Amino acid sequence: MNTITVSPIDTSVPSTSTDAAKPIGTVNALISPRGGMDVLSRAEILRLRDASAGNNLHDMLRRCALAVLTTGSHADNARAAQALYPDFDVLIHPHDRGIKLEVRNAPAQAFVDGEIIRGVAELLFAVVRDIVYTFTEVEGDVKFATDTSEGITSAVFEILRNAHILKPRIEPNLVVCWGGHSIGRDEYIYTKSVGYELGLRALDICTGCGPGAMKGPMKGATIAHAKQRRQQNRYIGLTEPGIIAAESPNPIVNHLVILPDIEKRLEAFVRLGHGFIVFPGGVGTAEEILYMLGLLLHPENANEPFPLVFTGPRASSAYFEQIDQFLRLALGDDVSKHYRIIVDDPEAVARTMKDGVRRVRQRRVETEDAFFFNWMLRLPTELQHPFVPSHAAMAALNLHRNQAPHELAANLRREGMRRIEEEGPFEIHGDPDIMQALDALLRAFVAQSRMKMSGAYQPCYRVIADR
Repeated sequence: MNTITVSPIDTSVPSTSTDAAKPIGTVNALISPRGGMDVLSRAEILRLRDASAGNNLHDMLRRCALAVLTTGSHADNARAAQALYPDFDVLIHPHDRGIKLEVRNAPAQAFVDGEIIRGVAELLFAVVRDIVYTFTEVEGDVKFATDTSEGITSAVFEILRNAHILKPRIEPNLVVCWGGHSIGRDEYIYTKSVGYELGLRALDICTGCGPGAMKGPMKGATIAHAKQRRQQNRYIGLTEPGIIAAESPNPIVNHLVILPDIEKRLEAFVRLGHGFIVFPGGVGTAEEILYMLGLLLHPENANEPFPLVFTGPRASSAYFEQIDQFLRLALGDDVSKHYRIIVDDPEAVARTMKDGVRRVRQRRVETEDAFFFNWMLRLPTELQHPFVPSHAAMAALNLHRNQAPHELAANLRREGMRRIEEEGPFEIHGDPDIMQALDALLRAFVAQSRMKMSGAYQPCYRVIADR
């Protein structure tokens, strides 16, 4: 267990923010770890210091550090926290064969009586650990041939191992929960109920680490784990720099891992998880569903047990009906064999997960695969390589049925954003019925307030049905 100490330099410094209506307090401090990063070689310290001083890496480190020091983001806007704390900075200092972090003009909400909140400090050092490790040890290393499928998987494995997430003597018990950050109150309460039932059955939780459906299952599980007097509970949050900068981790996360991109983050989910639950969500959740089905539809994964449940309160039944209709239309009726829809029954969801995890364990024993990392799963390369959403790339996506279902699922999950501001909406081509259903699904997400936005909805795409 890490012990964090903090040496305040100057607390309650007024921010230079011009937001006169709501002044933001800031803190300057030196923060010391005890544990994972307090015993480092001189070479490791120098690499940490030098890497963090690079313009691009330092900017990424600053944005991610600010995210874990703030909570309660109200919009999907990576610039929001930076606008509130424009003078925030984080620096790495060598100290007694370890490091200290100096934070300048940090959000005061991360401190109590001049002391940084313990959980916040642990997440802060996780940011340093993962971002700098990826930059110094993974990127550019010949042993991680990230242009190959095997090399990408090895990189994901090493990042997770360096974060001490892989536990060799733990029975399979990790349930991945996906769903939206912008969900209704009833849906949030339902996610807590499901998490509670999972916790009573000694199952741990892994999510994307944000609010909403990513926080609820963890919150429910904490109560159940406490009632069962269970120790060493895992609430794992997997994210990537672009997401965490816009969406702060929820405070229940006790193991944070920052993967370098969305594809490696998604691979980490499916390599770690033993069961998967999908709650209502927006575009990101639809992407995760299509990613998972792209794996399960692949012929080489036909024998891999992967319990997958879509669930929500009764009021969300229409949401899953529309998801189910779209998946059947686009990928064929056989796709429904790979998931189960359970409405308004947290106990049934937990029992299904418990039974599914038992089958996963049996399969791992039969194939002599590790409990903590699914090496047997076949990931198509198109699901592993980062997709750059240029206008040309989006227009070239094959969204027609003249391909294998797992390839169509992989193409359907790809999306994107900055270039839209410069060159206008993307054009997406495909079979007419698939395009109409896709457009209807995305507009339904907006109508149901499943995406946080400021102002009127402006589609980032033009759906073009090919005749």
